[in-house]
Amino acid sequence: MQPKSSIHDIVADDFSALNQNIIDQLHSRVPLVENIAEYVVESGGKRMRPLLVLLVCKAFDCLKEERIPLAALVEFIHTATLLHDDVVDESDMRRGNETANNKWGNPASVLVGDFLYTRAFELMVQIGDMEILKIYANATNVISEGEALQLTNVRNPKISEEQYMTVIKAKTAMLFEAATESAAILSGATAEQRQHLADYGNYLGLAFQLQDDLLDYEGDAKAMGKNVGDDLAEGKPTLPLIQAMAVGTDEEAKLIRTAIRKGGLEHLNDVLAIINRTGALEYTREKAYEMADKAKTALDCLPDSIYKERLALFADLAVKRSA
Repeated sequence: MQPKSSIHDIVADDFSALNQNIIDQLHSRVPLVENIAEYVVESGGKRMRPLLVLLVCKAFDCLKEERIPLAALVEFIHTATLLHDDVVDESDMRRGNETANNKWGNPASVLVGDFLYTRAFELMVQIGDMEILKIYANATNVISEGEALQLTNVRNPKISEEQYMTVIKAKTAMLFEAATESAAILSGATAEQRQHLADYGNYLGLAFQLQDDLLDYEGDAKAMGKNVGDDLAEGKPTLPLIQAMAVGTDEEAKLIRTAIRKGGLEHLNDVLAIINRTGALEYTREKAYEMADKAKTALDCLPDSIYKERLALFADLAVKRSA
């Protein structure tokens, strides 16, 4: 998602303060909690969501000290969702590293996820803004509903594109939206600017997830830190599969439905051939680019600055990344 030289470096001091704040907030009286939390937070994440907080604040020339704990709490919420997701998905690898649940077990992983959630809400209280608190209270609710909805759709080949977009808006785009909208609020943005920044985060999150869907079928396993076809193996009907079933032959659609219901990788090669022949990957790519373009348009509410340019670049990189 980088290059760091073009995005991270223009907020280098804030980013350094963010990392220190994260370290400071990971302390616990229980060594196991602290060890797992530190392991997960430092396992190679790009800190995209907190970076958005810092960039939006800079775009408004906001120098409030609260921007650092705001960025930190976003990372804690995101990391908590990853811990819980890995338990639900029974994952053993993330970002090329062993997952916490595989290393310490499911109970410890779930409890540390809860610890990070509650630490995030402590930071919200520290910031002391009821509007920001309302945003994250709602966001964590919506994200949980999105994850539950995705769980009910596992091995269900009947999900429509509209239903799938509803799922990824909740489980992925919601936290991007909360990050950018809360940063706008902290920065004293107008109601109109606040809405546009919320839209920017929403569209950016959708673009990011659609690119993830794409990479699951054409990405580099080593670069991604996970295996190609993992979504199919877990029986997840993502957009490439949904589109391939919609435009493929009856026989092709039947094969994909069978692959989704069974899970596993028995039909991976056949499915890859079908989604390539039907143009499903290109369709997904076009949708991702459409969302990225909408994100950039939403930035028209900001005054011109290097930070606005980098927020636009963020959207471009979301759909051009290979991991």
